Amino acid sequence: MKKQLSKAHEKYLKRLKKDKIIVIFWQIALFVCFLGIWQLLADTGVIDPFFFSSPSRIAVTIVDLFANGNLLLHIWTSLYETILGFIIAVLLGLIIAVMLWWSEKLRKILEPYLIILNSLPKIALGPMIIFWVGSGTSATVVMSVLICIVITIISMLNAFISCDKDKILLMKSMRANKFQILFKLVLPNALPEFVSVLKINVGMAWVGTVMGEYLSSKAGLGYLINYGSQMLKLDIVMTSITLLCVLAGGMYGLVSLLEKRQQK
Repeated sequence: MKKQLSKAHEKYLKRLKKDKIIVIFWQIALFVCFLGIWQLLADTGVIDPFFFSSPSRIAVTIVDLFANGNLLLHIWTSLYETILGFIIAVLLGLIIAVMLWWSEKLRKILEPYLIILNSLPKIALGPMIIFWVGSGTSATVVMSVLICIVITIISMLNAFISCDKDKILLMKSMRANKFQILFKLVLPNALPEFVSVLKINVGMAWVGTVMGEYLSSKAGLGYLINYGSQMLKLDIVMTSITLLCVLAGGMYGLVSLLEKRQQK
């Protein structure tokens, strides 16, 4: 038998559902208004469509790129490089963070270098990355990893260290070893921070991909941005930026779904 809900609880659930519908409605309405105003300003000449493009010109550019058979190639290239760099950075960063939590001495030795690496503009390493691993996909993935990994290490390490020390002492008093403390207490405690890191890395991974493709690539949305700017085809630039927003939003949505499942 289903559990009967109280009237107060039913009202609360209805209010939550209503609030969610209102939020979604206004999100869509604001987006439609933004597109409408943008198109209106371009049509009336308030802004120059050559420099700012317009929704209709972007739609035409998408159709043209798709008809030429290039659009899906560029989207897939950027998506593949971003997801690969994202996964490598998260997994490798998590492993390194665990190692630094495990050894306090190692943490003290490497912590200054992590701070220096985090403050270093990664674009400065672009030419060296091309020499090290070659151009194309490999260089783009490395750039994406470099941008994401330090953030992952620092954020997860802080989450591990902030774990309740009294709980750790309690587990030690019950003769729990370090593996048990890590997997039964520290990692579960750091799960909310891990989800936050995933959200941050979605955007950072796309930044790394675009930077890598901008430096050395023959395909991808970053390449399209570079090509469009060099050839003064700014509709292609704006179309690429629009597609990047859509793809990044989709990845962020997947991480948000993971967060909701984790909260249940």
